[in-house]
Amino acid sequence: MLSDVCSKEVDELYQTPIVQQTAFWSRVKNQLGASTIAVNFKSKRKKLFQNAISDDYIHSDVLVILQQINRYDCIAYVPYGPEIEPDEENQGIFLEEMSESLRSFLPLSCILIRYDLCWESYWAKDSSNFDENGNWFGEPEINAQELRFNFNTSKWNFQKAHFNILPSNTIFIDLKPDVQTVLKRMKPKTRYNIGLSFKKGVEVRTAGLESMDVWYQLYRETAERNNLFLNDIRYFKSILQAKAEDTSSPAEVHLLIAESDKIPLAAMFLIISGNRGSYLYGASASSNRNLMATYALQWEAMKISKEKGCIEYDMFGVAPNPDMAHPLYGLYKFKIGFGGNIYHSMGCWDYPLHTEKYNQFKAVELLSQGFHIN
Repeated sequence: MLSDVCSKEVDELYQTPIVQQTAFWSRVKNQLGASTIAVNFKSKRKKLFQNAISDDYIHSDVLVILQQINRYDCIAYVPYGPEIEPDEENQGIFLEEMSESLRSFLPLSCILIRYDLCWESYWAKDSSNFDENGNWFGEPEINAQELRFNFNTSKWNFQKAHFNILPSNTIFIDLKPDVQTVLKRMKPKTRYNIGLSFKKGVEVRTAGLESMDVWYQLYRETAERNNLFLNDIRYFKSILQAKAEDTSSPAEVHLLIAESDKIPLAAMFLIISGNRGSYLYGASASSNRNLMATYALQWEAMKISKEKGCIEYDMFGVAPNPDMAHPLYGLYKFKIGFGGNIYHSMGCWDYPLHTEKYNQFKAVELLSQGFHIN
């Protein structure tokens, strides 16, 4: 299924709307101490897609982040990759062949490959998995997921990870229409709140490293308010500092801050890669929430993305359905108001390379409630 699998310079990674598969993201991770590799491959279209008319080759690549987990062992993490999404019946065998091909490029101390798949979930393609209001029931038990994913594979080696690292549910907003149409597709309350924020004097500005303390104060406040994992400020500095204009897959970063009377109310990181704008991180103050600054912020980010030639905007992370008990329910309510379609992806899947050490890792990961690879 795969041919001409070979290593390539990370700087030569192909341009993609998936920012986590770019040379830019590799440089962010390098600044944080992780090492990265890039692997090139090609595959015949007809072997991936049943209804393909042409039998030409598809050329693609994958970015792999090597993360040390202890003194001796590491794992290979593939964030939102590979980008190619074969037909459902070919996915397991395609990823199995890729995993076996990747072995020779990985250190002997690597105990697993973890794919954070952005492929659409099997159970999001069937209308019987949705209620009468169009709300998704979610995925079945892990055993059922693994049975379906390993279908057609030779080794039946894939295991569903206990936790997803990147969001597996998001909302994509179509930016192809004119600005007024994008606005019109939003829910009335969201449109009203956008207008209200500007009427109340909220202004959105683009900031740089000089405003990192402003961002981090809002971010810390948000994390504490919502009991979220707190990234170190160094993580966000690396995103702003990473430069990849000399590569094949750069990205454009905007730190946006919404203020009223010079008082910071909300902030976010907008990253533009390929033809997509992505809302990567956001934060807001606990006070002055009646000024609706987060609405102004998102609308400004969408407009910037559209001006830069993006055809879609990724809201990046929501609850899978309007379940009030879900920890991301608040984000679901907020983000669904901007229009767009909710997308359910496959999440994290592991391909163990060292069975005994993998089982130990998985047990520790479960006890620690997730391993923060990022």
